[in-house]
Amino acid sequence: MRTLQLTLLEALEVSKALANENRMEIIRQLTSGPKNVNDISELLKIPFSTAAANIKILENAGLITTEIVPGRGNQKVSSKRYDRIIIDLEEQKPLLDDIITYELEVGEYVNCEIEPTCGLLSEDGIIHIIDDPRSFFEPDRKKAQLVWFRSGFIEYHFPNRIPYGTNVDELSFSVELCSEAPYHNDDWPSDITCWINDTELGFWTSPGDLGGERGFLTPSWWETHNTQFGVLKYWKINKEGSFIDGVKISTTTIDELRLQEKPFISLKLGVKQDANNLGGINLFGSKFGNYEQGIIMKINYSQIK
Repeated sequence: MRTLQLTLLEALEVSKALANENRMEIIRQLTSGPKNVNDISELLKIPFSTAAANIKILENAGLITTEIVPGRGNQKVSSKRYDRIIIDLEEQKPLLDDIITYELEVGEYVNCEIEPTCGLLSEDGIIHIIDDPRSFFEPDRKKAQLVWFRSGFIEYHFPNRIPYGTNVDELSFSVELCSEAPYHNDDWPSDITCWINDTELGFWTSPGDLGGERGFLTPSWWETHNTQFGVLKYWKINKEGSFIDGVKISTTTIDELRLQEKPFISLKLGVKQDANNLGGINLFGSKFGNYEQGIIMKINYSQIK
């Protein structure tokens, strides 16, 4: 039985996705096997467009996967990823004495190597020139609330406030992000990779570049045919491995990061040149998109016994 285990915070997107009768019925129908959009539309007796929109929401929440398969012409077929979901309503932290939390805005990066399409927006307008990598080195980059590029990486340095003489048990971070397509395209997959202290944790495949309706925080001057919002994703790494939204993505453990050896903690996000899905990345700040936050990093540590 495939189980998705989430903390209360990690369960936010999943809960939103399931809070709809049509989407609950789609999950139920996929229990008997993969189906395409036409199948779902007929079974639920709903318009094709409604079925497609609800399938996309379930994809964004990571509850189903959709792939193109041959037969009667190429068609998209959706499958259920999990058989059950467990949400921990109370955090279990018997070994974690303390938590350090620090937030950076998306413009507070220290290094980048990026390829167009690319650009930066502040709350008030475009920073320098769109599709010119030189804009990423303008002094006003620190005001950025939306950052995007097609391939490469962007690097942030978080202050290392881990007390001496402690064990680091878990590191996590959350960020709103999505793919990068011309204007926006809900069907534009991108393999977005995360590195901490230059150690690769794994990647998440964003289903698309989200737009068409204004994000809750997106300024009115930024037109809705452009990227509007992303998906809030949670990475974490502990002694058991690396996870995205509670799903294990690699065996890389927290001991491999050597967090105590540097005066800062490096976080890189990017899209590799050789990624299977070279679909770019959008990063949203606290005044753009749907979530009032930048990049939040948390470190759980305990005293050495």
